[in-house]
Parts: sequence; structure tokens; C-alpha cells
Amino acid sequence: MTENQTDPETHQPETLSDNVEQLAVARDSKLRHANLTQQLEQELEVLEKELDETTDLEQGLEPLTIKAMKEKALRRFLREEELKPFQAELIRMQQYLEANGTRMIILFEGRDAAGKGGTIRRVTRYMNEKHYRVVALGKPTEHEKTQWYFQKYIQQFPRGGEVVLFDRSWYNRAMVEPVLGFCSDRDYKNFMRGVDGFEKDLVRQGTILVKLYFSVTREEQARRFERRKVDALRQWKLSEVDLQAQERWDDFTNVKYEMLKKTHTTHAPWKIIRSNDKHQARLNAMKVILNSVPYDRLDQELDFVPDPGIVISGARELEKMEAQRLRGGKFLA
Repeated sequence: MTENQTDPETHQPETLSDNVEQLAVARDSKLRHANLTQQLEQELEVLEKELDETTDLEQGLEPLTIKAMKEKALRRFLREEELKPFQAELIRMQQYLEANGTRMIILFEGRDAAGKGGTIRRVTRYMNEKHYRVVALGKPTEHEKTQWYFQKYIQQFPRGGEVVLFDRSWYNRAMVEPVLGFCSDRDYKNFMRGVDGFEKDLVRQGTILVKLYFSVTREEQARRFERRKVDALRQWKLSEVDLQAQERWDDFTNVKYEMLKKTHTTHAPWKIIRSNDKHQARLNAMKVILNSVPYDRLDQELDFVPDPGIVISGARELEKMEAQRLRGGKFLA
């Protein structure tokens, strides 16, 4: 135990319980959600009346455009409110991990523009930043290229009581690198042979490992790429790799199948998150994360059961992909 680390039996996290209270989402979350919705709708009605009293020429906007903007703002507000009870649970989960000195790793994998980053931001929004880290490693340096492949990831692993969220992980070698030629065939095969034992040892020594794969359709990915091209606030997300994602769709699908087939295991299973609907993907990813930790629930009345239309097991995804290949001669997912 380091000199800055206190005894978990006597230590109570200094800010976590305060954060839970500040969220104001405990116990009566359904009632609170309804009250907030009613208040916002009333405010929108007042705003709409004020706008109706002003001519279209004065506003420079058509009434339908204004209405659409208000409806969009309302939907966004309600979605964020729906997440808050689960974000409060994530704080309670942190309390459990810290009190027990438990390590936790969450992998966020999936195609480009599948919604990984947005989900990570919602998951961590109210968490105590002293006890979590988001890791998104760049291209390997020349020095790292000479190391054991897992070495740079191990250096980022959590201490006791900490959560580390990998925005892409060691599974780069199973997905992106072989498709884009960033690793040799030998490197790829060595990884696929060794990753199972690596993860088994990780879990055996007490680390909670959650593996999430965000699955988006080809059409939705193309739509999101187009938005990145024209939206100045999103253009930074568009990379050279993104530009190849659509062209190499089938190649990425093939390596996805091989990855699930060889790395979906009882000790480190994959959860597939259908992410065409970003909000549902975020909500259900939170449920999967919370269900992986045996902490005492903050709100027993919350529905912690993931939507089976959004979250499916790696084994079920494999079955679906194999059925697609039998019917049409190739994978579609």
C-alpha cells in the first residue's frame, strides 16, 4: 500500500457520495423525469407563443424550422435525462471498486463512426476523474515496435480501485492492422494465438474485463462520414483510415468474424452493441458495464436489463453472421 493510499476498510471516497447527491437522480427518477419533461414542454409552449407573435420576416426563419429545432432540443434533453440515473449508478460502482481495490478494464471496439467516443463521454461524464482514465493510444513509436505487442497496453493498466476505458485496444491487431497492412501475417497469427491466454491470466488475477463491440450498418456509417465532411465541429474526426472504411467494408467484416470466433470466451466474452441509435447504444452499454460489477444498486427500481435488440452476445453474433453467409454467400454485418 502506497503512502497516498488509504485503508479501503476505513476510507470513504471523499467526493463520490457528494456527486451522487448533486445528480439528484436517486430513488424517484421516474417521477423526476416526468416533472422535468412537463416543465420543459411548458417553457417550449411559452417560447412558441412568443415566436408566433413575431413575423417570419423579422425572425428570418420559417415556423417549421423553429419547431423542428425545438423538438430536437427536447429530444436531446430527454435522452440526457434518461441516462442520468445510470450515470449515478456508475458513481456507486466506482465506490465499490475503490472500497475493494478492484481493477476494471473496459474495451470499446468497433468500426469507425460506430459511436465509441460518444459512449465513453457519457459513461465518464459524472465519474470521479481521480479513479478512471480514458486511454486512446496512437501509432506505435519506433521504440514500441521493438517491444512485446501487449507491453504498451499493460503500461496503461489500472491500479486497485481504478477503471481504465480503452478507446480501441490491443484488438487493433485483430481488426485495423491486418486490413490496412499495418502488421504482418505472422504478427496477426501470433496475436490471435496469444490473446486468449493473456486475457485469461488478466481475469484470473482479479481484473474485471468488459469487451464491447459497437456495430453500425454500412449505410449509417456512410451517413455519419458525410456529416463529418460538412460539419466543421466534426471534421477533426475524419481520418485517412475513415476514408477506407467503406471501401474495405467486407474486409473489416471478415476480420470481425475471425476475431469473435477466436476471442469470444467464457472468461472474456464479447458484447455486441447495435449502435445505429446512438442513445440506445449508450444507455445499454452502461447497463452492460454496471451488470459486470457486483455492487449494491443505488436505485433498485431501475431497469438494468439490456435491450435484446441492442445488446447481443458474441456467440449470437457469430450465429447471425454464419447464417448470412449460408444464405447470401457472404457476411453482411
